[in-house]
Amino acid sequence: MITTAPLTERVQSRPHPKRPTPVRHRAVLVVTCLALATVTAAMASLNVALPSIARDTHASQTSLSWVIDAYSLVFAALLLAGGAIGDRFGRRRALVIGLAVFGVGSALAPFTTSVHALIALRGVLGVGAALVMPATLSTITGTFPRERRAAAVSVWAAVAGASAVGGLLCSGLLLEQWSWRSIFVLNVVLAATAIVGTLAVVPSSADPDAPRIDVVGALGTVAAFGTLVYSIIEAPDHGWTAARTVGGLVAGLALLAAFVAWELRCDHPLIDPRLFARPAFSAGTLSIFLQFFAFFGFVFVAMQYLQLVRGDSALVAALSMLPMGLGMLSTSRAVPPLVARIGQRACCVGGLVLMGIGFAVLAQLDGSSSYWLVVTGLWPLGVGMGLAMTPATAAVTDSLPPALQGVGSAMNDLARELGGALGIAVLGSLLDSTYRGHLNLPGVPAPVEAQARSSLGVAAHLGNAVRPVAQHAFVDGMHVAVYAAAAVTCCAALAVAVLLRRPDISGASTDRAGSGQ
Repeated sequence: MITTAPLTERVQSRPHPKRPTPVRHRAVLVVTCLALATVTAAMASLNVALPSIARDTHASQTSLSWVIDAYSLVFAALLLAGGAIGDRFGRRRALVIGLAVFGVGSALAPFTTSVHALIALRGVLGVGAALVMPATLSTITGTFPRERRAAAVSVWAAVAGASAVGGLLCSGLLLEQWSWRSIFVLNVVLAATAIVGTLAVVPSSADPDAPRIDVVGALGTVAAFGTLVYSIIEAPDHGWTAARTVGGLVAGLALLAAFVAWELRCDHPLIDPRLFARPAFSAGTLSIFLQFFAFFGFVFVAMQYLQLVRGDSALVAALSMLPMGLGMLSTSRAVPPLVARIGQRACCVGGLVLMGIGFAVLAQLDGSSSYWLVVTGLWPLGVGMGLAMTPATAAVTDSLPPALQGVGSAMNDLARELGGALGIAVLGSLLDSTYRGHLNLPGVPAPVEAQARSSLGVAAHLGNAVRPVAQHAFVDGMHVAVYAAAAVTCCAALAVAVLLRRPDISGASTDRAGSGQ
């Protein structure tokens, strides 16, 4: 008989320690949101520094993808297990340990000169983040009284959404005066501050009745996602049709199928696959996954375009993304009444279509484009995300009974982080493959050509005979990647429209599956 996964108990009623006073509630919210912002901002913050990392470490485009994705991949793969560990052994303890791991990895990063060591340390940061993020939400839902819980969770969601843009801006400011290493120093400061705050104000809480952690399932997610992402990122080096690439993709899919089979048989699964029989649950999860697939993949490409093709500084490049953030913020308050008026389906589908339009506009950029063309694409992209994100999250949570609200929270987190990891891998590999294929440098010495092929960040410093050709090849690769993002969001709109075309009628059977009855 299948019982509820450990994460399904995040928001259920359970024995709690003595609840803090209202003043203490605010302190708990501030500290948990600081911890959340610290780990979620790291998903995007290093994108601004990619050109300087490439220059200092001579990193290839493939290595730059790994610098960003090592964090996202480990974060996503361990997220469900991290939530289960916090539930079983204590959220306060998970916060402190996770922040300590994140801080130690960040403290070591400024001393490395090897891109491979930097990639490894980013993976270490991902381990810490996987413990921190689910513990922040569990702490809020377990500490705040029911009448104040919704407001606190909305603040948590706003911080989670805004941290990516905030991370870009903070990194841009730091890079105006210091090197990319300063970004990791800021991580250390934030993590240390959050640890002190956690020890001072966050109460201890754990679920003594939490079931055993699904170790096999946790290892299965790491193996499946790791194999898939590795094969995608390395494809430009070995070829998309090479036996190594095809074999890796097949192996990754086989491991994913084995993970699903195990979760169906496990007494205490990390996530019950039967829940995807609910159209609304599947639609919301797919929408969130593909939104962040396109978003984080685009940010990875756009930060390099703005600095290495347009010639913007790190700060100007970060500020250039503000229209997208403003579009999201301007829409967020209007979404609840809009959903009440036109429905969840129309709002979510319309938002995804707007995202696709924004990406299609951004795919027209080249080396001589005006910034107004950038704004013309970023604004509908931000508005579209603002329209699509809230109803997608609501579709997940509304499709589940109260006893399974933790599953909705867990899947929202997983879809976001895994979508980001795969988006960076796929769009980054499309960029890299096209860049290499379109880079023609006749008459250039072979060693110089080899350096130029590694990445635009390296080619930009190889002289006037190389730089313009490399920039043109990069723009060609960007067009392919951004058109792919447009296609993904439009396909997501079609899928969501189909899945939400009628009320969810699959609840009865999956209610029993999710509740172990």
